[in-house]
Amino acid sequence: MAKQPNSTEEPSAESLEETQARLKAGKGAPTPSRKEQEAARKRPLVPNDRKEAARQARAKTAEARERARLGMAAGDERYLPMRDRGPQKKYVRDYVDARFSIGEVLIPVMFAVILLTFVPSVEAQSIGIIALWAFFLVAVIDVVILGFLVRRKLAAKFGADKVERVRWYAAMRALQLRPLRLPKPQVKRGHYPS
Repeated sequence: MAKQPNSTEEPSAESLEETQARLKAGKGAPTPSRKEQEAARKRPLVPNDRKEAARQARAKTAEARERARLGMAAGDERYLPMRDRGPQKKYVRDYVDARFSIGEVLIPVMFAVILLTFVPSVEAQSIGIIALWAFFLVAVIDVVILGFLVRRKLAAKFGADKVERVRWYAAMRALQLRPLRLPKPQVKRGHYPS
């Protein structure tokens, strides 16, 4: 049997605002029938205007590609390829970007040597080729030293057992021109990561 309310307690009077607030707190609309829900989900398999649908799809793809390009340039982990992901790779990128590498100017030196080959003097051409090989040798020595430094710094920061193989990664980044590196350098020269 239902419990009878006490006659000693006064029923609480609800103001108009409280009633409206209570009704809004509920769902506020009847549940749609199954037929209505299925009708709302139905879409044609083939759009009516295929050209417009293709244009929208291309625009959406281009927008996603641009977002990924900007994210990769900014160093956002979500958009980086697998070879660039992780805290150790970020540390290596920052370390390489903070220092000046001789390999950065290797491409301009090669371009200068190519221009020297157009000079009709054999001596100038020979000097250019010898200078290029000497410069290349110095760049390789610089990259080898960089590899040892990076491995030692990573072992100090992350522990010797957690160091990945990053020498080649550091070398390839050090041999690129700074403005052409991807992801873009996040640190200024001389600001080494801690």
